[in-house]
Amino acid sequence: MSQVRTRGPLVRVLTVLAVLALAAFAFQRLMVWHDSFFDLRIYMSAVNWWGDGHDLYDYAQPDRVQGALYFTYPPFAALLLFPFGLLPLGVTQALFTLGTVAAVVVTTYWLVAPLARRQGWPAWYAVGIAAPLVLVIEPLRETITFGQINMLLVVLIMLDLLVLGPRGSKWTGVGIGVATALKLIPGLFIVYLLVTRQWRAAFTAMGAAAAVTLLAAAIAPRASWDFWTSELWNTARVGRLDYTGNQSLQGLLARLVAPEQPAKWLWLLLAVAALGFGMWRAARAGLAGDAVTGLALTGLVSGLISPITWPHHLYWFVPAIVTLLAAAQRARDGRRWGWLAFAAGTYAVCVVGVVSVVDWGVAAVPTDTVGLFLARNAYVLLSLVLLVFLPINRSRDYPTSGAI
Repeated sequence: MSQVRTRGPLVRVLTVLAVLALAAFAFQRLMVWHDSFFDLRIYMSAVNWWGDGHDLYDYAQPDRVQGALYFTYPPFAALLLFPFGLLPLGVTQALFTLGTVAAVVVTTYWLVAPLARRQGWPAWYAVGIAAPLVLVIEPLRETITFGQINMLLVVLIMLDLLVLGPRGSKWTGVGIGVATALKLIPGLFIVYLLVTRQWRAAFTAMGAAAAVTLLAAAIAPRASWDFWTSELWNTARVGRLDYTGNQSLQGLLARLVAPEQPAKWLWLLLAVAALGFGMWRAARAGLAGDAVTGLALTGLVSGLISPITWPHHLYWFVPAIVTLLAAAQRARDGRRWGWLAFAAGTYAVCVVGVVSVVDWGVAAVPTDTVGLFLARNAYVLLSLVLLVFLPINRSRDYPTSGAI
């Protein structure tokens, strides 16, 4: 194993950043634990309500910003969460937090190991630097403090695309299929498998999604009927479209005209354009052997086209930043600093975020200045920029984890 050049200026800078990130993360945990596992409390209350004999999707919990909030996931997710409702809430909170941190460490390893080894660093040294930096960004802060399950979905998707797929495993696609059955929007990664001509993996994903969905229907027929025939189509159950935390294209439009509703035809037009262009670029990346960029672009598209996209859904900025760092690593001229600046700017936006620093209140008011438009739509705008300018790295310059 190569020795780490601890006296190199780059290593010193990264080490300082990691220490600062750990300090910032500790401060955020101690002083700004304002979300208090709010979403996890809804999950546990809903499954316990369900266990008491009530209809799962009738459960409602009041919220000062968005009115009543409900359990919105498919029945398979409820079945997966049900055993946690039998535990003390504090134990469940600890398990979810530890699970998210462990998932960040694993996925960070999959992303940065190729860059580290090409740089001559031990992979786990790079992970030790990078993982705290990932934990500091708002999407991960919100995932932990709300008690969300997003990193489970990320692990399932990345296991398929970065580990099993490059190895030619017959199980490739199962993770994406299960993730789709848990939360639907990961189904866009099945589209990614199709447009990159990974036919077997795509059909495996479809089969896995159908199998676990049918299993859930067999165990919970009433909840399955309610979800697939009614609750799936009711976006009002998820929250207000104009709330600043909704970082989708529809959220951007809603904030422009609040308290009125945005025109559906305009949203559909923009969503179709983002879907078509984004998946075209993702296909180019995947067919060129750059699975990380394909992963990032598909994830960003999913956030843009979903009716409601909360900050904790937007982990996909992390592989996008890694793509930018890979481009900087292989650049041989002044473009290196351009890619590094792009990566640093993307990271800075993710650290500051859209809801952590500013309390936007509960009023449905339009964004009527340029400053407000930029601040309240930072993730939407950044996603669009990345959709256009994210570079595609050649496979020989950035091999996927499965090829190591």
